[in-house]
Amino acid sequence: MEIDEDKIDDAVLALLWLTLHNERWAWKGFDWATTDRLHKKGLIGDPVNKSKSLFLTDEGLERSEALFRELFTRRPQ
Repeated sequence: MEIDEDKIDDAVLALLWLTLHNERWAWKGFDWATTDRLHKKGLIGDPVNKSKSLFLTDEGLERSEALFRELFTRRPQ
């Protein structure tokens, strides 16, 4: 089975929006490889630090909310 890492990255970014606090910080409890890819894409600050949270960039914050709505909300019937 071939894994689409971009889809994994989108799902994790969407879930980061779920744990937002202080406007643009999210709890970092996800796979290091995924958060490293999100950092390289410019969507989050460097996740390698002692903090239990990570910082979402402007682009990351906007994309995180859009992905959350796309992936995890019900559509009106």
